[in-house]
Amino acid sequence: MNESELLALCREGDHRAFAELSGHCKQVMWSVALQITGNHEDAQDAIQEALTSAWQNLHRFRGESGFRTWMYAITRNAAMQIVRRRKDVLQDTDLADDEIVLIDQAPLTADRVVDADAVRWALGQLSDVFREALVLREYADLSYAEIAEAQGTSVQTVRSRINRARNKVVELLAPSQLL
Repeated sequence: MNESELLALCREGDHRAFAELSGHCKQVMWSVALQITGNHEDAQDAIQEALTSAWQNLHRFRGESGFRTWMYAITRNAAMQIVRRRKDVLQDTDLADDEIVLIDQAPLTADRVVDADAVRWALGQLSDVFREALVLREYADLSYAEIAEAQGTSVQTVRSRINRARNKVVELLAPSQLL
């Protein structure tokens, strides 16, 4: 079934259709929630709150944007609410020490693979809008148009934010900055 058919079933109260529809968004939801909250437990809570909110407010989804973009916005808001309640910003996540994160999707080379803690630290140094744009592009794999819609800005502004964020992360991860 396509998205509009699943949405129609959801609006009739079909929980299975909602599970299938929201299942297509899990990666985006997880990436955004984890990057905003900084730990697995809070990210799980944010996702649960987002799913509950989406189900309860499905009648408000107008279809002007894609369902995935709508779920991203709900997840972002839920994660931000958790951070506000907690009153702190981006803590170390509970990733294993040997986990790695790729900075971009360039070919895998030794100089492109960095320790996850260093990447989290560098992301934490970015302003909220730059971090959000970069996370949505690199981790959640959203298009520039989807990010622009989610951030309420133009595609050109998103491109600029992502470019500036990437440059800043590269600068921050330069060996002299990590010492």
